[in-house]
Amino acid sequence: MLDLTYETPKPKVIAGAKHDWELVIGMEVHAQVSSNAKLFSGASTQFGAEPNSNVAFVDAAMPGMLPVINEYCIEQAVRTGLGLKAKIHLKSAFDRKNYFYPDLPQGYQISQLYEPIVGEGEILVDMGPGVARLVRIERIHLEQDAGKSVHDMDPNMSFVDLNRTGVALMEIVSRPDIRGPEEAAAYVTKMRQILRYLGTCDGNMQNGNLRADVNVSVCRPGAHEKYMKTQDFSHLGTRCEIKNMNSMRFIQAAIEYEARRQIAIVEAGGKVDQETRLYDPDKNETRSMRSKEEAHDYRYFPCPDLLPLEIQQSWVDKIAASLPELPDEKKMRFVNDFGLSEYDASVLTADAESAAYFEAVANGRDGKLTANWVINELFGRLKKEDHDIRKSPVSPTQLGGIVDLIKSETISGKIAKELFEIVYAEGGDPAVIVEERGMKQVTDTGAIELALDQIITDNPDQVKKAQINPKLAGWFVGQVMKATGGKANPKAVNELVRMKLLG
Repeated sequence: MLDLTYETPKPKVIAGAKHDWELVIGMEVHAQVSSNAKLFSGASTQFGAEPNSNVAFVDAAMPGMLPVINEYCIEQAVRTGLGLKAKIHLKSAFDRKNYFYPDLPQGYQISQLYEPIVGEGEILVDMGPGVARLVRIERIHLEQDAGKSVHDMDPNMSFVDLNRTGVALMEIVSRPDIRGPEEAAAYVTKMRQILRYLGTCDGNMQNGNLRADVNVSVCRPGAHEKYMKTQDFSHLGTRCEIKNMNSMRFIQAAIEYEARRQIAIVEAGGKVDQETRLYDPDKNETRSMRSKEEAHDYRYFPCPDLLPLEIQQSWVDKIAASLPELPDEKKMRFVNDFGLSEYDASVLTADAESAAYFEAVANGRDGKLTANWVINELFGRLKKEDHDIRKSPVSPTQLGGIVDLIKSETISGKIAKELFEIVYAEGGDPAVIVEERGMKQVTDTGAIELALDQIITDNPDQVKKAQINPKLAGWFVGQVMKATGGKANPKAVNELVRMKLLG
């Protein structure tokens, strides 16, 4: 929103049996870096390849194999940090996070605990026109993804696919600033939007390229404000982490359930155990996965195979200069330059492709009229057919042609909708279609008056009713439009009806 004023939303309040409680939520978003190769090997990151076909020797932990940093992944992490207005650390380092899992061949994950590449930033989460939550980003660090264990191919065995092993992930960690289930989903939505604008993650949650760990706790009203003043976590409740969420709907449902579970425990005199939990969407409940590990449980130590990473400020500046216009800036510009409402600007900037399409149509035209046609007619039709803007059969030039014909009053709004359907289904130049098919609007008041006079002559009783109740004059407008095949200029028709019937 930038210089647009906004209010901070109120926290979600849940009534317990004894007290009111507020939610406190922190997010760890795991975003797969958009890169053709993995973080420390040249193996492909292609999704859907044959199992274990995208595996280099280092990914499989073959003896003597050493990791080599993929510079492009570092660039993508820096780009993400800049897009989130975060501090870029010119010196960072990789650490080994030691734990055993069947799909982790090395027996450790190369990550960044002590010196992450990106420090503190922020993200503005839109909750509606004029309402937003500013969420602080604590850090972004780079790490390897693990592989995938497959348990449903054989009743007696599990299989391991190492294609994801070593794929670069950015773990984007927020402060516990989010205050409700809807805000949590909106936070992930906004994060996904920014990453896609930046081109650093495709945001495909279905493929697992973007997933979130949700930390949930509850506190009494006013406690979070004390935490914000002091940054003392003792004011907040014990948190539980809900692992690997990849659906906005499930994120909200899981938070709602987990909050109520914790409230019931505390009000019964119990203590919430800090742990990692999983959400079961079929039962709509969370269940314990494991006790929450702390850093010392993983026996972190600096990765001996990698030197500290040092980058130059000039390189960071070069990346900063190449950043695209981001959603908040673009939305503000659409409001200012095209006179759009904040809501319409939000819809049009939801993704970069839609924004570019709108801007191509609106260039040199009426912004509000263009927005109306892009959002209501084009987006509505595309949604109905489950297409996105990239599959639109109507080009910006064609839609711009329709807008021009409306603006010049060559066609009416009703005819414009018919014309849109023709262009959508058949293609073609709107102006040529209007000319060839005789769709031009009738602006000749003489012809319109002739049709109206005939309708008045044929319907004397309706004339009397309209003179008694002027609201009924609309019937005559409809009859004239019908008589002219919808081609009469509606403004001219209304004026003539009012003059002849109502004086």
